[in-house]
Amino acid sequence: MFSRLRIYYSSIIILTAIFIILLTILFKLQIIEGTEYTLIAEKNYVRIKTVLPLRGEIYDCRYRPIAVNKSSFNLYITLGLVKNREKLIDFIEANFASESSEIDKLLHRNRFRLHQEILLIQNVSYEKMVEISEQMNDYPSLVFKPESMRSYLYNNHFLGYVGKISENEHLQMQNRGYSINSIIGKTGLEKFYEPILKGENGYEVVQVDASGRSLEFFRHNLTKSPVDGSNLILSLDNELQQYIQSIFPEDKNGAVVIMDVRDGGIMAYVSMPEYDPNLFVGTLSSATWNELINNERNPMLDRVIHGSYPPGSVYKPVIASLGLEDSLITAQTKLADCTGGLQIGDRFFKCWFEDGHGSLSVTDAMKYSCDVFFYDLSLLISLERMKEYTRSNHLTVKTGVDLIGERNGFFPDESWYRSNFGKYVGIIGPKVNLAIGQGEILVTPLQICAYYAALANGGKWIRPHLLGKTINSKGTLLFESESKPLPISKSTSDLLDNALYVAVNEKYGTGVASSIKNFRVCGKTGSSENHMGEDTHAWFSGYASWEEPEIAFVVFLENAGHGGSVAAPLARKILLFYNQIRST
Repeated sequence: MFSRLRIYYSSIIILTAIFIILLTILFKLQIIEGTEYTLIAEKNYVRIKTVLPLRGEIYDCRYRPIAVNKSSFNLYITLGLVKNREKLIDFIEANFASESSEIDKLLHRNRFRLHQEILLIQNVSYEKMVEISEQMNDYPSLVFKPESMRSYLYNNHFLGYVGKISENEHLQMQNRGYSINSIIGKTGLEKFYEPILKGENGYEVVQVDASGRSLEFFRHNLTKSPVDGSNLILSLDNELQQYIQSIFPEDKNGAVVIMDVRDGGIMAYVSMPEYDPNLFVGTLSSATWNELINNERNPMLDRVIHGSYPPGSVYKPVIASLGLEDSLITAQTKLADCTGGLQIGDRFFKCWFEDGHGSLSVTDAMKYSCDVFFYDLSLLISLERMKEYTRSNHLTVKTGVDLIGERNGFFPDESWYRSNFGKYVGIIGPKVNLAIGQGEILVTPLQICAYYAALANGGKWIRPHLLGKTINSKGTLLFESESKPLPISKSTSDLLDNALYVAVNEKYGTGVASSIKNFRVCGKTGSSENHMGEDTHAWFSGYASWEEPEIAFVVFLENAGHGGSVAAPLARKILLFYNQIRST
């Protein structure tokens, strides 16, 4: 009996001792050394490795490159392997000209992504990588990876640029396959067509040990190849684009647009001064950024769709067609006699030609760009009707071009004048100014170009676009643009076509500096005042025909003087060059 009790108590003591030992070990593992073993365990698991696709490239209408991918070395960091944060930041700042504050912000933003590789520095040169390769042994958290990066072949605004995804963008887009390291389109075509340029991510399932080595358990069936992004083939012509950039006056700001009137394709898209989108690929220094945004000429402004200006006399065809369509005038109607201006109430509204044009028909008023004819015509039109008709011609409204941030422009109404100048403000004076494209009316160069393309088409307005087609592994997809009719009859369209022809091709027409014998050029000059009180903005817009109307154009220069003497000669050079390359 005693022997049995001794065995029983001995067993209890042994089991208790074992339990205490196990409890002690568990306490040590989970409490004292828990953090260390958690890190080790987290490093020894199945990881899903994202395999990135190649971003689609961008080419002109003849398959000449505009934006391509090139090989690059990018520097990544794994925060869970950082040993000495201050030393690491000093090393990066010394070797990559990065500001310590910016590095510190990046590390802080990603402080919870301990085992994810975070993109730190883009586009490291091969020479720099070799130069610091030996020092990298002291920084196991850093690693170089060969990847691709964007390269833009010439300065422009329409492409936009790509950049590293921001924290806010990642929160919005992470469900669409974007990681914190993703490179995305920020502006221009790169942003507008981001979904098809990006492609589809692939993946590879990998089990790794604590040192990060693959155990290759799933190598046979748990992978998916990425699908590269679609290539964009634009309607743009590189040769024409670069020629226009080369002849644009170096000291002037402005814009030039060339459109194919048959399908709305934009063949040249020039905003001057331009900027180099490659500056934004990789790390943009604060000094470079400040230089760009503080530049008085504002090279970051896309004047084609983001700049809005009074159109001056290039707007007169709109008022002429309104008068004709509303039966306020006919082709034979002659309005007030131009003696250098027109007295309306207690104010004398001047014509640009001080000696006066006399009494003119609508065709001659367009040819000589007589302001008095349109002053007088405006007295027969209400402001609301003028605004409605302008908008129905797709002016002062967005064209819907395939770019980001297009501006509407502006056309005032009575409520706007009263809210800004008081309920007793006169409307007749402002309306007279608006009739010649002056005052508060604002349009973009692209809106004007699309309008003149519609006049070339006999009143068929086509939405302008840069994309011609996309090409990917599944084939080719052509871009189809939307078309709408202008509110003009065939008789009005024919009259406007003749008026724009004589304005360029007959003696004393304001656009004679653009006339060319080899083909038919129609157009209208404009010189619009601006609130800064400097020289007028110079406009010239129109279209050119060979067997049929082929291209429409707008040439615009800020504060450059008269459209007939500044913009029209520049348009002539462009048209002659286009004539040389159109059949090659």
